[in-house]
Amino acid sequence: MIITCPNCKKKFNIDLTLIPEDGRDLKCGSCDHVWFYKVEDENSKPLTLNENNDNNEIKPNEVEIESDDEAKKKQPLSKKIIEKEEVKNTKKFLEKKKTISKDKSKNTGGKFFSYLIVFIITFVALIILLDTLKTPLINVFPAIEIILFNLFETLQDIKLFIIDLI
Repeated sequence: MIITCPNCKKKFNIDLTLIPEDGRDLKCGSCDHVWFYKVEDENSKPLTLNENNDNNEIKPNEVEIESDDEAKKKQPLSKKIIEKEEVKNTKKFLEKKKTISKDKSKNTGGKFFSYLIVFIITFVALIILLDTLKTPLINVFPAIEIILFNLFETLQDIKLFIIDLI
């Protein structure tokens, strides 16, 4: 059950089995306020009706057809404000969508380099994995020994070439 401190309004989730029927003192962990809390049965409280409903029933023959303009004029002010806010939010969403699509067209070069970096990292990880599992792979597939030897010699040559460039 969620209990709210009456002093600082902080909410706590407390197990109902910890509170006896007679109630008990509780202490807020935030403001150290102590208050007495008793579990109240919410079903025992009488229900109250917040709205006044008229019993004016409309007969099927008395229904009037209104145009959209007349219906909007009769709407409460709060509904009109909400509709205006929805229109503004829709316009803002469409503007953001346009700017995002423009940004995507400008960002194609950055995407290429991202893919290139991912490819390089994946290739290096594959080489490290092959080097780590070289002996078990050669035991299972004996013909792969020559291929792995050539691969590692080629990588060694590339490494030396890059060092010579620097």
